[in-house]
Amino acid sequence: MQVVSINRGARQYLDHRSFQGTTGIFKRPVTGPVTIDTPGLESDAVVNTRHHGGPDQAVYLYRQEDYDWWSTELGHVIEPGAFGDNLTLAGLPEPGAVIGSQLAFGPDSGSVVLEVTAPRIPCNTLAARMGDHAFVKRFVQAERPGLYCRVVRPGSLVTGAPFTVIPYTGDPVSTLEIFRARYRRLDTAELQRFLAAPLDARTRVGYERELAGRVQTDPA
Repeated sequence: MQVVSINRGARQYLDHRSFQGTTGIFKRPVTGPVTIDTPGLESDAVVNTRHHGGPDQAVYLYRQEDYDWWSTELGHVIEPGAFGDNLTLAGLPEPGAVIGSQLAFGPDSGSVVLEVTAPRIPCNTLAARMGDHAFVKRFVQAERPGLYCRVVRPGSLVTGAPFTVIPYTGDPVSTLEIFRARYRRLDTAELQRFLAAPLDARTRVGYERELAGRVQTDPA
């Protein structure tokens, strides 16, 4: 398991029927060591801070295996960073890593440590980036969302660095479960189970509000 590419981007204007405006989704591979701290990658643009970024979505990961799948699906090569990922990784066993599992990078697995917090939920900006207004639907159906992470241990990272996965020891909730839950109604038991996991703050607040609303409307 290793880092295939480290990607970051600057603000860029995007004009498409799905989205018009400034975005940081255009990530491109960079050379040399890159500092990763609590806010994310050094000098990486995050424009829509209401829905992206912050300590719980500091770094976005995407599997090289999923890029290979998309390249076959779309009929042309999709390069690392095309989906706005900061790190393109090879070797993660499956696309639905467990919330709370950690990735330890470096020759001694002690350089940078990230913790999985959420799947990526596709938006119109991604559709515009891909030049396909229907791409959000395709992304949802593919169930290869990539992973948002918080930074547990900051440090410096280089392309080619190995990493290991440290399993989460609590009740496992996979990122694919959270991804699928976005598109259906959850029952109360599911909400409670999901809230027991170390989710990102945005997802947690949404679930807490939904659960509180149900408690208030339940008959005494």
